[in-house]
Amino acid sequence: MAAIELDGVTKRFGDVTAVEELDLTVPEGEVFGFLGPNGAGKSTTINVLLDFVRPSAGRVEVLGMDPQADSVAVRERTGVLPEGFSTYDRLTGREHLEFAIESKDADADPDAVLDRVGLAGDGDRKAGGYSKGMAQRLALGMALVGDPDLLILDEPSSGLDPAGAKEMRDIVREEADRGATVFFSSHVLGQVEAVCDSVGILRDGELVARDSIEGLRETVGTGATLEITAEGVTDDDLGAVRELDGVDAASTDGATVTVQCDSEAKTAVIGALEDAGVAVEDFSTRESSLEDLFLAYTEGSAPDEAPDDATEVDA
Repeated sequence: MAAIELDGVTKRFGDVTAVEELDLTVPEGEVFGFLGPNGAGKSTTINVLLDFVRPSAGRVEVLGMDPQADSVAVRERTGVLPEGFSTYDRLTGREHLEFAIESKDADADPDAVLDRVGLAGDGDRKAGGYSKGMAQRLALGMALVGDPDLLILDEPSSGLDPAGAKEMRDIVREEADRGATVFFSSHVLGQVEAVCDSVGILRDGELVARDSIEGLRETVGTGATLEITAEGVTDDDLGAVRELDGVDAASTDGATVTVQCDSEAKTAVIGALEDAGVAVEDFSTRESSLEDLFLAYTEGSAPDEAPDDATEVDA
């Protein structure tokens, strides 16, 4: 069963269309990265899932339920870490968690939750004295209360140092291993790439890509960046390289040749340079990062529309 299913969802605010005919399916147990530039419609989509705003058109299903008709039941089974979470300054960290436990009628030990999110020893401090990173850890702990079937995490690494971000990623994977579905929205693409099974990219309110990161590489055609050390290379030396099958682009600064190509084309690239009289000293390969792919889709150099099976993921 799908944990999240959106079918033709559109949301308009007056003359502004924030989300347009959005189709999206997230299977149970998946860690799904939801990406897009500012203003793409990510927050509106999350608010629709939580029934904070109502869609202008389309169907929404969360954990097999209608979030409008069954909003209480959906929220009982959902843990949410909202972007820009604000603590109650006069309450302690433990009191925040006790509130979350009571509101979900959950059987949870607040001290165990504090320990899990790295706040052991800080539970009796007023949250008004917490750093931004500590407040973010507390918000994550509140989202985890009750072992939710669905976690919606909006910018979960905000305010966290590298060690805290790693701990957050570890918790996300632990939750997925438990069987929870994680809907993970972030601008920190390295975090998404490290933890997500698949990603969806939203642009101007429309889903323009939905696949695994490797699948996006194959679609965009930026499988690898080949960096070759070779002195005195001119642009004319790259003519034969650019004509090779599987090569998307090639450039040089005179000392380094940079080639965007399929992984299978690397040997041919080296051979073409040597045939042109270039003395190759060294080379290295870097797979296209999620940032490369994100920019390709959001800046318009990738396919304009998601593939026909964009909402389907193999079980």
